[in-house]
Amino acid sequence: MNILIEKRIGNNIRIIRESLGFTQEYVATKLQLEGCDITRSAYAKIEVGQRHLYPDEIYHLKNIFHVPYDKIFDI
Repeated sequence: MNILIEKRIGNNIRIIRESLGFTQEYVATKLQLEGCDITRSAYAKIEVGQRHLYPDEIYHLKNIFHVPYDKIFDI
């Protein structure tokens, strides 16, 4: 995947998370409860574009944030 796109998507995720007042730890925990094998550190790397997102993580982030996919993928 294109690194610029990954950074943009990660930034979108960070903006959404912060607008909801969620911490990285909270989101990582919610993802873990949904069955995703992710740590807070790995989640932080997603937000800065240093780690790829898996399809199930995208699906669960959409539900955790209660946003449509286009909010996450607005590039």
